[in-house]
Amino acid sequence: MSLRRTFAITARLLAQFRHDPRTLAILFVTPLVLLTLFALLFRADVPDPRVGVLLEGSDAFATSLAEALDDSDAISAMRLSEDDDADALIRDGTIDAYIVVPNIATGPSTIEVVVEGTDPRVSAIVPAALQTAVLEGLSRALATLPTQLMQPELHVDVRSLYGGDEELDTLDLIGGPFIGLLVFFLVYVVTSVSFLRERSLGTLERLMASPLRRAEIVLGYALGFMVVALVQSAEVLLFGLLVLDLYNAGSIWLLFGIEVLLALGAVNLGILLSTFARTEFEAVQFIPLVIVPQLLLSGLLVPVSSEPEWLQVVSNVLPLTYAVDALQEVMLRGADLSSATVQRDIAVLAGFCVLVIGAASLTLRREVA
Repeated sequence: MSLRRTFAITARLLAQFRHDPRTLAILFVTPLVLLTLFALLFRADVPDPRVGVLLEGSDAFATSLAEALDDSDAISAMRLSEDDDADALIRDGTIDAYIVVPNIATGPSTIEVVVEGTDPRVSAIVPAALQTAVLEGLSRALATLPTQLMQPELHVDVRSLYGGDEELDTLDLIGGPFIGLLVFFLVYVVTSVSFLRERSLGTLERLMASPLRRAEIVLGYALGFMVVALVQSAEVLLFGLLVLDLYNAGSIWLLFGIEVLLALGAVNLGILLSTFARTEFEAVQFIPLVIVPQLLLSGLLVPVSSEPEWLQVVSNVLPLTYAVDALQEVMLRGADLSSATVQRDIAVLAGFCVLVIGAASLTLRREVA
């Protein structure tokens, strides 16, 4: 074996990398960008859960407990009145949970805790903060009362507004959005590589030389890819619901409709970006540049509200953010088409589809790359 010939091959390969700025950026710039996103997402200052406190009792025990909740460092407490609809405040996002403090001095009492149910962090923090506040509140009350009084008997009843009596696990909480993102990712990869192959084989060039218009070519290919995408979407959705037993409180048909919009957007995004690639390898290179940042900022791993403010602006212009929100609204909260949030999310996804269809038509080149 000749080391000189071996090193010549190595030198030739390195020279190819030196003249390929896109690959160099994928290797040396993209990892730093993605790691920075991870750091910004997982080291951000997460706001304390907003917890409403409804004080039903006026005895020293109940008052001291409510004051201890107000002073808690783990939650951001706000007082509610009997006229407030606490469940409605959770639904519109004003609070994340609420605690009903009864008249404790009258005998054995039950403190009711209601959490939103779709955020594991809130479901863990609020009961723990209540436990700490109970100890602090009772200590304050007993310090001001005759020593012969016994510590009252307390029980805590925790329930979720969404999910009912079912205990939602991590798969239930992220499974639905993950299904949608999986469909988007796979459809994009298959479309971009397949469409690039059509260009490389000269099929697209011959179509461009025909009387067909660009929009007709794009729509024709999109419809062909969509047939496959629809079958895949249905398969993945049914597998998640029937085999994995994902929790779903909404309409299966609405979920499928959202996935169809995701697939349509992915098909045309793949067609659009394949226009800027000469090889299948270059088409795949767009994944860490275009797809992965959207996955990270979509709200699947970290809620958008927990991101730094400037990063929230970026998340709010990405289509996958609205896809995740729509799937969570339907599957976890049972929302339907009458929901303003679902209407907004679907409108954004539909607008994204129209945008990439138009962009793909405009950027379709006649020459073969």
